[in-house]
Amino acid sequence: MECPYCQHTDSRVLESRSTGAGRSIRRRRECLSCKHRFTTYERIEFVPISVIKRNGQSEAFDRSKILRGMVRACEKTSVLPSTLEAIAEEIEAQLQQKPKRSITTAQIGDLVLHRLRQESEVAYVRFASVYRQFQGVDDFIETLSHLQESAEQANLWIQTLGDEENPETSTTSPSMLTPSGK
Repeated sequence: MECPYCQHTDSRVLESRSTGAGRSIRRRRECLSCKHRFTTYERIEFVPISVIKRNGQSEAFDRSKILRGMVRACEKTSVLPSTLEAIAEEIEAQLQQKPKRSITTAQIGDLVLHRLRQESEVAYVRFASVYRQFQGVDDFIETLSHLQESAEQANLWIQTLGDEENPETSTTSPSMLTPSGK
C-alpha cells in the first residue's frame, strides 16, 4: 500500500477491524520509510446492477430510490425507518447474489411489495398503487380483496396447525375421517 505522505510502497499493518456490518475492513498502517501512520479501507467491489425501466431504458441500480418509495408508502404507519433501511439492504443483497446483472423495475417492485406486505398492509397497498399504476377504485378493490383472501387462507392454515397440535380441541371428529362415518 502506498504511503500518502512519502509515496513509499512498503507499510506494515498495525491493526485490522471489521466495519460497516462486516462489509469492509479498516486497517491502520505504518509506513516503513517515514513512519507516518494512515488508515486504509478494504471493501468488496460489487459488479454494478443495471435496472431496465418500463420504457426500455437502462440505468444503474440505486438503493435510495427503493428506500424513497418505501418511506413514502409508510408515511403515518408504525413501520420504523430502520426497518425500511434493513429491507432496502436485504433487497440489494438479494440482487447482488443473482448471477444476472440486469433486472427489471417490475422484479424489484415485486421484491419490495413482498417485504412491505409483511410489515404493513397499508404500506403494501400504497406502494402497489404507485408501482402497479392504479387507474381507479377497481384496482384498489382488486388488491384489497386479494389481500383479504390471502389473510383468510393464512388464518385457516394457522387454525389447522393449531388443531393438529391439540387434538382435544380439534373440530375434526373421528367419524369425519372415515368415508361413510363408520
